[in-house]
Amino acid sequence: MYQLEVEHFDIEQICYSGQCFRIHKNSRGYFEVIAFGQYLELKQDGNMVTFLCSEEDYETYWKSYFSLDEDYGEIVNQIDHNDEYMLTAMNYGSGIRILKQDLWEMIISFLISQQNNIKRIQKCIQTICERYGEEKHNSYGEPYYTFPTPEALAVPTELELRNCNLGYRAKYIKRVSETVASGEFSLESLYSLSYEEAKTELLKLYGIGIKVSECICLYGLHHLDAFPVDTHIKHVLDENYADGFPFERYHGVAGVFQQYAFYYDFKPQIS
Repeated sequence: MYQLEVEHFDIEQICYSGQCFRIHKNSRGYFEVIAFGQYLELKQDGNMVTFLCSEEDYETYWKSYFSLDEDYGEIVNQIDHNDEYMLTAMNYGSGIRILKQDLWEMIISFLISQQNNIKRIQKCIQTICERYGEEKHNSYGEPYYTFPTPEALAVPTELELRNCNLGYRAKYIKRVSETVASGEFSLESLYSLSYEEAKTELLKLYGIGIKVSECICLYGLHHLDAFPVDTHIKHVLDENYADGFPFERYHGVAGVFQQYAFYYDFKPQIS
């Protein structure tokens, strides 16, 4: 068990923020997370967060994953005091942080997210993990499943992938998995690219458009300038930023403020 006190962190808000699909509250009352092949339970009481893991595992996996190595107090202080909408949105979702998630998982997750809702996305991802991921067991002896590798997802036919409730997205996942598994497209090379360069490269993958590439840049490559625009964000921009979003002022952190805006407009029903 490892505990720390931290501001600008709320695991429940993060869970329902739309950026991650393998975090949920379990029957024990903890939030459980599966990421990078690891399993974690955590709970929160005010600013005190309890991680049911060793300090070593916290430092190795979870500190970076939850962006707890970044000063979000400094980030929120960059909001223009005259930007009433963003101040309100930030206060509503002040515990949200942009997670540093696995790049491959984000590519497939946001291909699945197209024209989809969060519950269905979660179900689709759980299904492909159970069928094509590796089975492991947590400290309770319960099974959990790693996210399938490109090589594993390149094996099933498009029809078999469709049977995971992926619909038309199955053809995208099949083709992209084959492209990456064959070495034709290097995921590692993306880490050395700038935000704009990475977005350009991602757009070369079958089925990936502007919005999905922005999501991958933000949630998989941690380019905090990435700014995905969906129906919620379009509504926010139309209603509150008629002269355009102030990207120049919010350079370097626009993606964080996009997440506040999404969460505030979406207003998820949380427990």
